Amino acid sequence: MEHSHSNHENEHEMEKKSGGHDHHHMIADFKRRFWICLVLTIPIIFLTPHIQHILGIQDFVGFYGDSYVLFFLSSVVYFYGGYPFFNGMYDELKSRMPGMMTLVAVAITTAYIYSSAVVFGLKGEIFFLELVTLIDIMLLGHWLEMRSVMGASRALQELVKLLPSSAHKIMPDGETMEVPLEKLEVGDQVLVKPGEKIPADGQIIQGETNIDESMLTGESEPAYKKVGEDVIGGSINVDGSIQVEILKTEKDSFLSQVISLVEEAQAGKSKTQNLADRFAMYLTIIALTAGFITLVVWMVISGQDLAFSLERAVTVMVTTCPHALGLAIPLVVAVSTALSASNGLLIRNRTSFEKARNINAIIFDKTGTLTQGKFGVTDVISLDDKFDSEEILKYAASLEAYSEHPIANGVAAELEDHFPVENFKSIPGKGVEGIVQGKNVKIVSSGYLKELGFDFDDKRVDELFSQGKSTVFVIFDEQVRGAIALADIIRPESKETVARFKEIGIKCLMITGDKNQVAEWVSQEIGLDQYFAEVLPQDKAQKVKEIQEQGLVVAMTGDGINDAPALAQADVGIAIGAGTDVAIETADIILVRSNPLDALYIIQLARSTYRKMVENLIWGAGYNIFAIPLAAGVLSAYGIILTPAMGAVLMSASTIIVAVNSRFLRMEK
Repeated sequence: MEHSHSNHENEHEMEKKSGGHDHHHMIADFKRRFWICLVLTIPIIFLTPHIQHILGIQDFVGFYGDSYVLFFLSSVVYFYGGYPFFNGMYDELKSRMPGMMTLVAVAITTAYIYSSAVVFGLKGEIFFLELVTLIDIMLLGHWLEMRSVMGASRALQELVKLLPSSAHKIMPDGETMEVPLEKLEVGDQVLVKPGEKIPADGQIIQGETNIDESMLTGESEPAYKKVGEDVIGGSINVDGSIQVEILKTEKDSFLSQVISLVEEAQAGKSKTQNLADRFAMYLTIIALTAGFITLVVWMVISGQDLAFSLERAVTVMVTTCPHALGLAIPLVVAVSTALSASNGLLIRNRTSFEKARNINAIIFDKTGTLTQGKFGVTDVISLDDKFDSEEILKYAASLEAYSEHPIANGVAAELEDHFPVENFKSIPGKGVEGIVQGKNVKIVSSGYLKELGFDFDDKRVDELFSQGKSTVFVIFDEQVRGAIALADIIRPESKETVARFKEIGIKCLMITGDKNQVAEWVSQEIGLDQYFAEVLPQDKAQKVKEIQEQGLVVAMTGDGINDAPALAQADVGIAIGAGTDVAIETADIILVRSNPLDALYIIQLARSTYRKMVENLIWGAGYNIFAIPLAAGVLSAYGIILTPAMGAVLMSASTIIVAVNSRFLRMEK
């Protein structure tokens, strides 16, 4: 109970630190403000004079003092719905980067002050409807936008969950006691049973076993560990009971170092400014300048009165902030997010997703990404003319079916029909033996083969070793009858993925903690441009950084804990969905189907999405180019002048075009 409470507190602190709680609160806040303002907009529509005139309902809904009711409802929307934009404007001006928030705040404030003055006696038209609908659209846009943006990463929480909640501590009297993980200290001794996780970094003091470190180091093959060798907290004890002396706890542990690397890479990731915000910054300057010039020209040069000149200036200010611009980006984001999700591509970080269009190099992890992360038989070689390869495989599969070792599982899975086995015996770290069809059969490693005194020379076997494949030997009747090679199975889609990336000019690389021979074999099989082998987990992020320093925009695809810092360091981090929660929480994009080909689709979608965003912004810009001069009254000499009502119609038309254009976004495959 104490440990559970402690873990909960730690996770809560990490969530606070990452800003996850604030992110969800902001989404809920925009959603609440949008719905409340939308409800208040309904009576405002029917209380607006020019809407009443258009619909011919002024005699039915108009009443004495209705302008004051309109003022009151609009004031509620202005202050309540506009608050996020006033707050945003303050932040933008403080950082000297006026953007969308400033543009919206200036437009609604200008419209509100002018319309309020009209209600209380100034000659002119009111802009309350334009004001509230602009707020509604902007709130909706920001709500849609934030829903698609990744909240703070929960990777650190997932790393905490990787460790077991308790450990079997060996007491001075030799008995074991289950204690919470945080109670362990350096020097304590713990018992780790088969199938359990190593509770902390330490050294084996008794026993031998195979340790699955694939999610930590990227090494696909379980590592054989004996007395005196180190083990990593969070790795899995496969098949033997061991006693471990704790050498590191908490901040000194391997996992804590990975946490620090993730934090560092995430903190250093560049924060690109939203395309619409950059557009809005220039539009804000244009709006203020155009509004001021309009006021001066009509008053000073044309000699119009203040009421008319002010109305033209306000019309320009309101018209310059089109609804379409507020939806240009969020609508495309919402459509692309839904489209990607329906195709098994989950976007967690929109900024990085947009950046994916510029990717010119993609780095793949090997184990679990380009490969399936499990062993399969690749070669069966007969070393005796009396037995063919099928017989040798059947003897081996029958015997290995009784072992829990991953390599044994790979051999056993090759055949469903097995011979009966008697007197099965495991030789830890060396092999297995038993009686099969009356023969004493041994399946052993190359090292144990030499210990038994066998020595032979075969070029076929040498080639298997040169490829880094795990090779076991089948012995019966005191003779070596055959060799079976296993390797991490390459995904069938990997070769096509690399080929198609190359077609669109993207360089394909691989980083792995596996042996150089294995990496070279995989690289040749699928046609990679370059590979880096035997890269330690703490060095993967640095390797990504080195590639970025060559001027390349880099995507990283991985699935293990050891990939987390590299995923965070990359310009775009792509996690294979079947991988660990840590990798998924650190990544910007998640491939649910664990298919590396989906990494290609996400980059193609990013390019299509960006193209739609630009098209929508062009529509928004086109609206302004057309509407601003009319709003300013440049054609008034010809009797053409843009009224607030007509401005609203143009805004609506522009918004509809943007909405329809966004829906035409498609997934390219």
